Amino acid sequence: MTTWTEPGPVMPVIVLDDPGLAVDLAHALVAGGIRHLEVTLRTAAALGAIRRIRDAVPQALVGAGTVLDARQWRQACDAGALFGVSPGWSDELAHAAVDRGLPFLPGVATASEAMRAMRDGFTLLKLFPAEAVGGRALLRALHGPLPAARFCPTGGIGAHNAADYLALPNVVCVGGSWLAPADALAARDWMRIEALARDAAALPASTAV
Repeated sequence: MTTWTEPGPVMPVIVLDDPGLAVDLAHALVAGGIRHLEVTLRTAAALGAIRRIRDAVPQALVGAGTVLDARQWRQACDAGALFGVSPGWSDELAHAAVDRGLPFLPGVATASEAMRAMRDGFTLLKLFPAEAVGGRALLRALHGPLPAARFCPTGGIGAHNAADYLALPNVVCVGGSWLAPADALAARDWMRIEALARDAAALPASTAV
């Protein structure tokens, strides 16, 4: 399957109810130095938002988050998604992800789930919900027995603790919704979102290789 390009320190988790906000949001995030954008399939606007970003903001690498099954992944790919992210993992998703050949981030919460995803050919994994399942302590514990696994932890991560996660040797990037807060989207405050993205892009680079 296609390998990941360098995702940068933070991948924003984007929830949009209005696809008309997608292009301006993507421009603001890219202007702040964040190019990998995860648009979650939690709303009816998500596929339209992915399509608009893909068409209008070529500097952005837009993907689909909260992919739960093969049908959703097909729809996301048809909308122009360049990568996928799931909160969990299944045989159905594994087959669909391999068939499409695009980067995909399986969601795991335990060593057994990580081993299963690695068996399926995926070594960059989403730890979710990170803080609830053990956070940094769990990631440190997983590094010994699973040295090849690399993680993008998501869930409970924000500006207050992102740098602590990025300092871990098996963390490539972190995911979070704080770069596109609902109140800033409602106010169309693109300058605020660009500033949040700039702060996130300036976080210390991951040491994971």
